[in-house]
Amino acid sequence: MDIISKMIAFLLDNANPSIVYRIKKEILKEPDSKETKQLQMRMLEEQMIKTIFSYQKENGWIGTGLHTREKKSARFENQETAVKYLTQKGLEKDHPVLKRAMDAFATVPLTDSCYQTRGMVYDEFQYTAFGMNLVRCACIARAGYHDRIDIEPQIQLSLDSFHRVLEVDSVLDVSRSMKKRRVFHDYEKWPCRYHLDILAHTGTWKSVDNIKMLAKAMKKLMRTDRPEFIDLNVACWIGHAINTLGGFAEGFRIDEVKHNTHDIHFEYLEWLARCGLVKHINQLQDTVEIIMDSIDEEGICRLDFDEKMFKGWGAYGGLRLEEDWKSPLRKSCDLTFRALLIIYYSELYEKNM
Repeated sequence: MDIISKMIAFLLDNANPSIVYRIKKEILKEPDSKETKQLQMRMLEEQMIKTIFSYQKENGWIGTGLHTREKKSARFENQETAVKYLTQKGLEKDHPVLKRAMDAFATVPLTDSCYQTRGMVYDEFQYTAFGMNLVRCACIARAGYHDRIDIEPQIQLSLDSFHRVLEVDSVLDVSRSMKKRRVFHDYEKWPCRYHLDILAHTGTWKSVDNIKMLAKAMKKLMRTDRPEFIDLNVACWIGHAINTLGGFAEGFRIDEVKHNTHDIHFEYLEWLARCGLVKHINQLQDTVEIIMDSIDEEGICRLDFDEKMFKGWGAYGGLRLEEDWKSPLRKSCDLTFRALLIIYYSELYEKNM
């Protein structure tokens, strides 16, 4: 039995309904059936799903804000985190709660208080790697609604932002010093996590040339031979400096060795694999090989990993799909499922079959 088959067998026998459902639909490509409908029904009985549903307002918006939690609000009481969780759990695209949330994205103006900008609209084309519409479009992409709500301009912006990395020597060429901070020029382009998120969850942009371009840009961002640029934090200027939405810098890494263990950024690696980049970047291949080597005979991933990245659901984290980790088996299912997605989308497992 090949490595990916072992992982699938372990998860189908032990994981919760969400993980089993996603494997059947996303990896095994099974059509809708009585079994998949039952898995959806079991998932809908989970308390967290019911709680998120209870946060939905009349206009379809979930919670009170978009990108950050309002004071005294619960973790999932905002649209971005709720949509992220529901789509990761495998909620059907046409489920009324998800559909109404997407309808809200289509109808609620960017000046509404739920966008948490005091009525200001920060144009993502003017302000580099910034703007609540960029967050909105990433949520739409994650939910698979880019075929119903037009985000093609933001998909192109995401591509152009990575391409800009190849057009200049460094981030210094697209930014300036301002009040002891380095800030981007207006109408410049530079990639951030939301651009990568959009590309990872859409496919209209994919061509051989675009994938190769993206791979070249990521290779350049991953270079470590210029210490002065590693982790250089560049902000946006909107009358004052404000942090970008996870803007990338040289020295970008998805695997850090700490105390002889590999601290892998599973979310970024999954997105890069979904974009088709692993086969083009040696560093990514090496990390995927580390994951593959960690799979035991039972199909379980045995890597040490950052639990906070899994449990910390919010704008910048959250991967845990099992309801609790009191049982080591539950934790193993979550980790193994993420490893499975990365191996599957990287397509490197074919060498081991």
